[in-house]
Formats: sequence, C-alpha cells, structure tokens
Amino acid sequence: MNANIDRKRIGIFLAFAFGIAWFFGGLLYLLVVRPSGGQALTPVQQTLSFLLLAVGYMSAPALANVLTRIVTREGWGNLWLLPRFQKGWQYWVIAWVVPALLTLFGSAVFFLLFPQYYDPSMPLVQEQLRKSGVTLPFSMGALFWLQTVQAILIAPLMNSIFTFGEEFGWRAYLLQKLLPLGKHRALLLLGVIWGIWHAPVIAQGHNYGTQYAGYPWLGILAMTIFTIGAGCFLGWATLKAGSVWPAVIGHAAINGIAGLGMLLSTGKPNPVLGPSVAGLLGGMGFLLVGLAVLLIPWKVSLPEETAVLEIHPPSPQA
Repeated sequence: MNANIDRKRIGIFLAFAFGIAWFFGGLLYLLVVRPSGGQALTPVQQTLSFLLLAVGYMSAPALANVLTRIVTREGWGNLWLLPRFQKGWQYWVIAWVVPALLTLFGSAVFFLLFPQYYDPSMPLVQEQLRKSGVTLPFSMGALFWLQTVQAILIAPLMNSIFTFGEEFGWRAYLLQKLLPLGKHRALLLLGVIWGIWHAPVIAQGHNYGTQYAGYPWLGILAMTIFTIGAGCFLGWATLKAGSVWPAVIGHAAINGIAGLGMLLSTGKPNPVLGPSVAGLLGGMGFLLVGLAVLLIPWKVSLPEETAVLEIHPPSPQA
C-alpha cells in the first residue's frame, strides 16, 4: 500500500467488519444450518435466519464504520450521508433502474447459452401456486413482468433499510480510505474484500447451494467476481454523486431483482453460472459495466470535506 493509506484505520475497520459479520455467520450455522440438516427451514428457523443475516451480518460494515471512528477518535466528518440530490440526482436514477436492466441482460445471456433450462411458463412459480391453491386471473408472462416492475419500483425502497448496513461501511468508509491508491485500484480492491467477506454464508449454501463442483471455493470465487463488477458500479455511483445513497439504492435494487432469472428456469442449472445474477453468466451485465468503469475515463465528485483526498495514484519515484 501507498504511504498515504491509513493502514491503521483500514485494519481496525476490516477487523470489525469481518469479525462481527463472521460471528453472526457462525451463529447462523450453529442455530439454523446445522440443526436443519439440509431440510426445509421451519418458520422459526426462517425468522432467525433473516435476523442473523439481514440484521446481524449485513449491519457489520456500518457498525465497523462507527466503531472504528470511536476507537481511533477519528471524528464524524466525511460520512458521505448528505444526499446531494440536486447535484447528482441522475446517479440515483441510474442506481435505481440499471440493476434491473443488467439482471435481465445476464439472464438472457445464460438462457441463450443454455436454452434447455429456459421455461417461460415459470414451473417453480406454478408449483408454489398449486401448493397454496391460488389461481391467477392473468398469464404467467404477465406475472413475470408484474414481478419485474414491482422489483424495480418497490424493492429499492424496502431493501435499502438493510443494504445501508453494508454501504455505510464499504462505500462510505472503506472506499474513501482506499482512494489514495487511485479510484480504479480502490474499486478493485474493495470488490475483492467485499467478495471474501461473503465467504461464510456462501459456504453455508447461500446464493449457490452446496451441490456444485468445486464447492465452496468456486462459489466464493464466483461471488468475488460478481462483487468486483457490482462494486465498481456502486462505487462509481457513490463517487459521481458524492453521497453513499445511490449505492444504498443500487445495492437494494440488486438484491430485489437478483433472482429474477430463476423464475424462468427449469431443471437443475449450475448455480455458479446462473441464471441468478450472482452467477458468472447471470452477472455478466455487472461485470461488463464494472469493466467499463475501470477502462473509460471519468471524474469523481467528492463532498467538499473529502475533496482534498488524493484520487490518483502517485507517480512512481525514481
């Protein structure tokens, strides 16, 4: 790392972010995953799983932000919490809508390469409807687009309550601490860190299950590749808007529509590939956007209190 990097605060932040999250990940395994033995979760286990993941695990980076500031007496500047909506409203809109477009693109790529897994009749949904005794007054195609519109309009608002816990840590704190490396290096490194942070829950079967070749390491690798692409997109939105809120909304939008491709799937596709957005093909849209963020020149728009941060790597010294 460059001498301008605040190694001490970065190290303390990462210790808190990983330590708190992996503690809750351990509780999840001990209290839910192991007792279930791979069977369907009971209502109590489902509630406990949600609390441990959405409230405990996902809040760890935000808690790390707060605790690092307290422990190191850093103060409460540079929080990046001001909306700055008037100056960067377009990045809010992009963060809100683009994840749905990228998810649809990734699903299309997966089904074009593996058409045997595509079924527009949505067999999984039909099975759930049959079990619940519900009869729809419209077609399955209409239901798909209704779900898509709902995910675009509503999910970013509802999920933001939980994604704030990650973004207030990753994009609002760690990203600015890594900026002296240059924005491209900072985004790449943060994407790798974010992916590895997911390792315990990936190993427990989240996102990819456990029945795939290379479990769990291939799943952790696939998640890290996805977080690099998605992280570049969210980091770009943050740095362009000068606020963490577009990243909060964008992350919430991703979570709300991530499984859209699964509605159209049949059989047993390889989850590491797709059609979920966390798959290598399902997440192709985010990977391409992340690559564009790294290759196409753009300028940041930092809040005034952090505008003095070096955002380009220093020139090599002779």
